[in-house]
Amino acid sequence: MSAVSSRLPVFPWDKLEPYKATAAAHPDGIVDLSVGTPVDPVPALVREALAGAANSPGYPTVWGTPALRDAIRGWLEKRLGARSVEHTHILPVVGSKELVAWLPTQLGLGAGDQVAYPRLAYPTYEVGARLCGAEPVVYDDPTELDPTRLKLLWLNSPSNPTGRVLPKDELVRIVAWAREHGVLVFSDECYLELGWDAEPVSVLHPDVCGGSFEGVVAVHSLSKRSNLAGYRAAFVAGDAEVLGELLQIRKHGGMMTAAPVQAATIAALGDDVHVHEQRERYAARRAALREALERHGFRIEHSEASLYLWATRDEGCWQTVAHLAELGILVAPGDFYGEAGERFVRVAFTATDERVEAAVKRLAP
Repeated sequence: MSAVSSRLPVFPWDKLEPYKATAAAHPDGIVDLSVGTPVDPVPALVREALAGAANSPGYPTVWGTPALRDAIRGWLEKRLGARSVEHTHILPVVGSKELVAWLPTQLGLGAGDQVAYPRLAYPTYEVGARLCGAEPVVYDDPTELDPTRLKLLWLNSPSNPTGRVLPKDELVRIVAWAREHGVLVFSDECYLELGWDAEPVSVLHPDVCGGSFEGVVAVHSLSKRSNLAGYRAAFVAGDAEVLGELLQIRKHGGMMTAAPVQAATIAALGDDVHVHEQRERYAARRAALREALERHGFRIEHSEASLYLWATRDEGCWQTVAHLAELGILVAPGDFYGEAGERFVRVAFTATDERVEAAVKRLAP
């Protein structure tokens, strides 16, 4: 039996452990700005919906309840500007990372096929390609790729790690190119509601997709917008033929969103107040950390959206990680996201107000 794990890169976060230990030894404790996990409370109305559906003894369906699909459809139309959305254009998933990792396998990709993703990117895009034996390919501009063997093209706007937002015109150009060459586009838009200096646009917007979902699918998560990382609540929307095939496969695999989580998702998507409140928290933390980092000698690039600051001191990223660890601050080295990030670090502003304030004080000249 061959070990599938041998196809995969070394799990990057293990390399950060010595620096985490250094930061944790700070007299005032660690300020962990590395992973980007939500720390603020789950909104009360979401917890109430979860508890109200706790008596769910039967199996949920992979496609979710009609009420869940209605809630997702309403959100897609209201928030993304999507039009003519039907239930066949929607599929709940068990967290977006699961979807990213297993999508190439579920699409039937394998040896000889290519999966492309940005040169600086969330590592799971590469993992998904390697799990099924496909060839991972990085790009600066996807329309410069040879489309001959390219089966799946990942977009990520707003970007993790850089926070870059792809302009609408660029999305239009990429989608048109992909359709011309028969390349399936999956757009990871999990940070779409966290635009700061730019307004992100979905591939499902009619100005981008021309009113047709053919060949395009958007990936969305409630982890960031609603502090539901622990719930594993996410969904994909777009091309009905692609999602219909995924639905059949996922039925056989039992990839079901728990019934209480479905109820919680409905509540979260139906409320804008908690999203606004959380954005305000993040905006304040972002402003404080950005000013402190720049005063400390950092330069911030992109970072117009998402939950991160893409920062550099024009030195190797591990040198920067070590420097900040001595101050009790843990950040993610840029090379976790590709060789092009070797002189950057990713700084999450998902810590509590108290920990962000501590970091600001430690970064003071």
